[in-house]
Amino acid sequence: MSCHGSGNQSVAVDNKIKILLMGNPNVGKSVIFSKLTGVHVESSNYTGTTVDYTLGEINFKDREGVMIDVPGTYSLEASSEAEEVAVALLEEGADAVICVLDATHLDRNLDLAFKLKEHSIPIIYCLNLMDVAERQGITIDTEKLSKELDGPVISTVAIKNIGLQDLLKKSIELAGTARTPEPELDDKDRWNKINKIVDKVQSKVEKEPTFIEKLENWTIQPWPGIPIAFLVLIISLGVVVGGGKGLRSLVLLPLVKKVIVPLFTTIVSMIVPAGLLRNLLVGEFGILIIGIEWPFALILPYVLLFYIVFSFLEDSGYLPRLGVLADGLLKRIGIQGGNIIPIMMGYGCAVPAILGTRAATTYKERLMVAALVSFAIPCASQSGAFIALLGDRSIAALVLMYLISFLVIVMVGIVMNRVIPGKSQPMLLEIPNLLMPDKSAFKKKLKIRMKHFLLEAEVPMMLGILLAAIVAETGILDKFSIWLGPLVEGWLGLPKEASLSLLLGIIRRELAVLPLLELNLNTLQLLVGSVVALFYLPCLSVFAVLAKEFSLKTAIAIGIATTVSAFVFAGLINQIGRLILAIV
Repeated sequence: MSCHGSGNQSVAVDNKIKILLMGNPNVGKSVIFSKLTGVHVESSNYTGTTVDYTLGEINFKDREGVMIDVPGTYSLEASSEAEEVAVALLEEGADAVICVLDATHLDRNLDLAFKLKEHSIPIIYCLNLMDVAERQGITIDTEKLSKELDGPVISTVAIKNIGLQDLLKKSIELAGTARTPEPELDDKDRWNKINKIVDKVQSKVEKEPTFIEKLENWTIQPWPGIPIAFLVLIISLGVVVGGGKGLRSLVLLPLVKKVIVPLFTTIVSMIVPAGLLRNLLVGEFGILIIGIEWPFALILPYVLLFYIVFSFLEDSGYLPRLGVLADGLLKRIGIQGGNIIPIMMGYGCAVPAILGTRAATTYKERLMVAALVSFAIPCASQSGAFIALLGDRSIAALVLMYLISFLVIVMVGIVMNRVIPGKSQPMLLEIPNLLMPDKSAFKKKLKIRMKHFLLEAEVPMMLGILLAAIVAETGILDKFSIWLGPLVEGWLGLPKEASLSLLLGIIRRELAVLPLLELNLNTLQLLVGSVVALFYLPCLSVFAVLAKEFSLKTAIAIGIATTVSAFVFAGLINQIGRLILAIV
């Protein structure tokens, strides 16, 4: 059982043992939660993913309880949304707190531990990442540390399930026991005490750096970090584009066109007489034909492979390293490098990317990142549509479209930086160790994301396909095309049938791309249509989250700006392209 809620609500646990799981970001807290409860959360190796709390049931012998995965936080001063949620959950009370410590950064983690000791809740200390500490030559005497902290310390390697049952057992045993809170220390006294404890319990042997440790350093240096980043991105692109095209052309399209479509057409023709209803079901835009081919044969393979690649980069700890490398570039448009993470998330889906901006240090940065994600970053399903549309015809056109996207992001960022008041803060980004992702957590994350895609993207897409069938088969499209003729045929240089793309794009952006697959367009027209879809109205779900996180006025302003930009940029490309072709 799991449920989600905001930090402002009281957490009811039905008289079960209530255990809070707390710690700094990137200490493996979410992996521990997933292993102990069997309930998956979005466990990521970067700060700011978990802003809401997550609950999961725990069982040990005949004892039952609820574990709450509290947002990762460095302090209890409530200076950010994540800290506010953490403080609110702590003040509600619990039977025990598991304080997760990173064995490779013990001094930094003990600061939160001492803050927790000011409360009367029993604390169990989980010393995680012990394998990484050993690799770095770090040894920690857990018995001494237990005495210094006046509480049990359990060594764990969460990703390998080492020590987790002992951790759960000790948490259940101590739950509800009395504990006297310790007096608050000022910053100087607290850090003096932390440093003395670390000197007593920790020893470090200088070792020859391993290849992994060298790689960790390389990936945050301009050289060879930037070439490594390009190599990673090229390999990722190759897996998504090449793998998706292979899966689509060799397996999915033949299955759809040679098996499923003929089968459905035969069955419907036997049952439904010729006419409007049959055309709606198995006609040119029939929902039983396009409704299977577009979402599952054209979009799904690219989305699946994108999430496999993105989840691997996320769980391995590589994404924050991209933030370090991108800091210099992003500073030029008014945001710091840590924002590369929600920007990269936008290539999966804009909704979690916009929610991820809650970790931004200023409102200005948050608004800028949300606008950039909404403006010119194609989501995974939209990218799949672009690859299906342009990949077979012209790789150069596909690359050019993404180059246009990048240039517009820079331009819009520069303009917003000058228009929106306020300043950006320096980058403060946790850089986790490079780790091989946990297989079970990786599979669960992939399953959750694909389920989210199927529910959040496929359902609206099917509604859009139904709308397409209705307007195409009833003649509404012809009237709509006449009304938009000057814009579509004149300024954009597309056939009147492309008007359907503008109609469906209101529902989801990739639906502004897919109808173009059914038209016989030249390369310039394909590029123009893709650019329209790239900058068109944000999806309805994105519009809703913009209104919720910022305001309805902000959502409308972003929607108007993206739509106007779609027609301006695409029209200019058409006019310039025609001029060049005429000269050539």
